[in-house]
Amino acid sequence: MSISNSISGRAAKCSNRSLSAVLIAIAVLLVLPAKAWDYDSEAETTSRSAQWRMEADFTKKWKNGLRLGINEELRFDLYNSANGAAFRKSYTTLSFGYAPIQYVKLDVGYSLKVLGPDSTWSATKRADINEYLRHRVFFTVTASYKFDYAKLYLRERVLMEARTDSVNPLEKNQVDWQLRSRLGADFLVPGKPYKPYLWGEIANTLNAPEYQQKNGHQFICNVRAQAGIKWRVSKLSSLDFYYRFTYGYDRDINITKKKGYIQLTEEKLYQHSIGVAYNLDW
Repeated sequence: MSISNSISGRAAKCSNRSLSAVLIAIAVLLVLPAKAWDYDSEAETTSRSAQWRMEADFTKKWKNGLRLGINEELRFDLYNSANGAAFRKSYTTLSFGYAPIQYVKLDVGYSLKVLGPDSTWSATKRADINEYLRHRVFFTVTASYKFDYAKLYLRERVLMEARTDSVNPLEKNQVDWQLRSRLGADFLVPGKPYKPYLWGEIANTLNAPEYQQKNGHQFICNVRAQAGIKWRVSKLSSLDFYYRFTYGYDRDINITKKKGYIQLTEEKLYQHSIGVAYNLDW
């Protein structure tokens, strides 16, 4: 019996040591950064812009919880330290939504994104329509809860944006994936036709190319905050006036033909936007 107990005790100790070694190895892997590249050239650019936005949103709702949405949005830079004032982007979006239960909404949609000119455009680029078209598909889950005078919600959106022009896969993706997390609140003012609201959002890359990653990891590429007021002008329509601040961060990679010289440019954006949206729900 003593020999058996001794053998069992040694086995238990070995097992505990093995488990401890595994846990230590996992902890080390989590703490240590992944492989980070030593770039041959590093630079940083900062741009600032003031933007005007206009939107029109049409939503058809059914009693079974289904929704069909059509949205058109135009963005114009009134001031841009890098590219000057110009038409910047437009989004044409078609979406379908469903509310399976009271506190949860699901949405799936497609957006055609049209880019305006920037300082890098040339006659060759303008001749290729693929240079300024992007195709976006998204899936959204929104959880919300209503209080007496406010509604809180958390929105998680997985977004895929595809381009059809030619790119170097070491520098850019043909298809980019992002995760956008938004926390917001709508406030009810009893007896009034307006509703103040605010929200904050963080966007994180999901598949940035190896050379583009930050310290070997994906990175936060956008931080947004918006405050506004929705004004009900009739039973079916409303206007939304808002201000949005955006901090954008990107890592532009340029690899020479010899593949022996890698240039990194960290691009930062500080953007202030004022917008108005017309909403029709029926």
